Amino acid sequence: MLKALIFDMDGTLVHSDPVHLEAFAEVLKAEGVDINEEIYRSKIIGRTNEAIFASLLPHLPVEEHEAYADEKEATFRRMAMELKPLEGLLELLDWAEARGIKVALVTNAPRLNADHMLDVLGLAERFPVQITIEDVERGKPDPLPYLTALARLGIKAEEAVAFEDSPSGMRAAKAAGLFSFGVLTGLTRDEMREIGADGAIVTFHDRALWEILEHRAAS
Repeated sequence: MLKALIFDMDGTLVHSDPVHLEAFAEVLKAEGVDINEEIYRSKIIGRTNEAIFASLLPHLPVEEHEAYADEKEATFRRMAMELKPLEGLLELLDWAEARGIKVALVTNAPRLNADHMLDVLGLAERFPVQITIEDVERGKPDPLPYLTALARLGIKAEEAVAFEDSPSGMRAAKAAGLFSFGVLTGLTRDEMREIGADGAIVTFHDRALWEILEHRAAS
């Protein structure tokens, strides 16, 4: 029986990737690093800041990676003030609440970003369980963030459905044993299938999503 829905944040609750790309571009231009769509998709999307800055600025020490990461996140929060929830998300959350289905957030983002984004989206009270990068020793693609969420929810992997938009996130969700939908805000349907997605949706209105959710909720 379906007992919980577990969501990634960026690219899943909201199409925030263009703002992240812009923030990375602004912060890294001083280092002569050009952040374009290809680099964002291949080296940034879904990864931890630790991995991102180690890849983009390998010549700098960890302390400077951390400083750039803090600057980037502050820049993102400044830019991300008018984003809206992905189409159909509010209806999905209402559906889950009406059926007593729990909701959780699992993100590689820092706590400050999660708090900011949920507040901007008007969702701060909708996610009683929130796992951010500070809550775990290893971020996605390690399954630990999802396993931590399952433990806090008090459920088994087969009782939840996950929503992810990135390769690292999808690999983490599948490694934790969750049935997982890929949200197509950054990758193609074929790319999502290749990394293990059980289904792929453009918005939370997609009929394929509701057929599976209604079936699992009734099982």
